[in-house]
Amino acid sequence: MKTFGCIGCGNMGSAILGGLNSQEDITLIGYDPSGNVPCTACDSNIELAKQADFILLAVKPDYVESVLKDIQPALTKDKVIISIAAGVSMETLTKYSSGKCPVVRCMPNTPAMVGEGIFAFCFEDPSLTEEQQTAVHTMFEQLGQVMVLPESKFNAFTAIAGCGPAYVLYFIEAVAEAAVSVGFHRKEATEMAINLFKGTTKLADESDHHISVLREMVCSPGGVTIAAVNHMDRTAIRGNIIDSIFKAHDRGIEMSK
Repeated sequence: MKTFGCIGCGNMGSAILGGLNSQEDITLIGYDPSGNVPCTACDSNIELAKQADFILLAVKPDYVESVLKDIQPALTKDKVIISIAAGVSMETLTKYSSGKCPVVRCMPNTPAMVGEGIFAFCFEDPSLTEEQQTAVHTMFEQLGQVMVLPESKFNAFTAIAGCGPAYVLYFIEAVAEAAVSVGFHRKEATEMAINLFKGTTKLADESDHHISVLREMVCSPGGVTIAAVNHMDRTAIRGNIIDSIFKAHDRGIEMSK
């Protein structure tokens, strides 16, 4: 039986604890200064670190240093720190924990809150054992897709998959606003926009056709869809989406420094 502890039980920390709750071979514990913990609560960071085999740091980047210094006395090579703090490098995690235990960097995205997340993991710490790596991978694959990436790709992953839910929700919101503008009530406009994305995503996932082919199948010659797509091309919607991701990527590099 492994013990998984979470320091910082906000939206993402609670989502991960909720996703792991169904796994029978894991005991869950948590600590949050607010006292809102969706599992067995500890009284302090250090108490949690003493009990946990795997320690999830689900705190804001500014708090990583103080938390790791707090729990240093409890760290051993048998424990693993998993950090989801954006922009905090493996080198920094090792420095703040004084190299007392292996560290793993993780970047989740918000669909993890409904069991459909994408998690990037960096397993480049040489002190991390194969058994520990397998355990982390196995635990998190129950919450969504797990990708093992070199740390050099973390800023790119963040700009695409980490930030990506905001891009998709932005587009859903725009479609819903357009639906209201052409006469639908807001509730049905929102439901229609959400189901549009849900159904199209399922189609893209389950079809053998390339995404471009699926899009072309909707665009009948001289029809209404091609008129809309042509307008998007003329106003550089595709280019602006790509440039937006580049902006996020550049910002991630700035934050890492």
